[in-house]
Amino acid sequence: MIHEEKSHDTSGESIFGTGGSSSSSSEEGGSGRFYNPYADLYGQSDLKTLENLYRLPSTPEFLFTEEEAVQRRNWSENLTYYTGCGYLAGAIVGGAKGLSEGLQSREEGDTMKLRVNRVLNASGHRGRTYGNTLGILGLLYAGMESGSGYARGTDDVLNSVIAGLGTGALYKAAAGPRTAAIAGALGGIAAASLVASKQLTKRYLAI
Repeated sequence: MIHEEKSHDTSGESIFGTGGSSSSSSEEGGSGRFYNPYADLYGQSDLKTLENLYRLPSTPEFLFTEEEAVQRRNWSENLTYYTGCGYLAGAIVGGAKGLSEGLQSREEGDTMKLRVNRVLNASGHRGRTYGNTLGILGLLYAGMESGSGYARGTDDVLNSVIAGLGTGALYKAAAGPRTAAIAGALGGIAAASLVASKQLTKRYLAI
């Protein structure tokens, strides 16, 4: 019994002694050994490999390479996006203009209720008119851009310019060919300017 206790004490000293030497050596070295719980499954792989293995992607994943190659919205998303943005922008601009007109058209002797009513009517009327106008322009632009891309079989800046030309010309077609041509030219210039500003923003601001 005495011999066994001594042997246990000796083994305990050897265990603690080994642990102390390893910890002291790791402390002296400044960095300990990294513990890899998957070493038996994946072999002696470094931590960088395991980090990449369990890292989630930060960009959308596509099932087909064709979807990954096209980095733009489809025709239905394009239609919803441009129409909604056009109506929202028109409503905001028209509402601001109507607010200004309502405040300027006040008269002496008007009550507060009458002034508020006049401002609300002017803002609602202008916002609705401008919103419908820009919403229709966005609808025409989205349809022509998607149609141009489908007809040409490619997705580039020229589709946006063609859509701008067609939108301006079609919107003012009832006013005569001269007015339609001028509106088409203005629409093409506006579309090209927007695309160029978007490209410059992505390039220099890294958005």
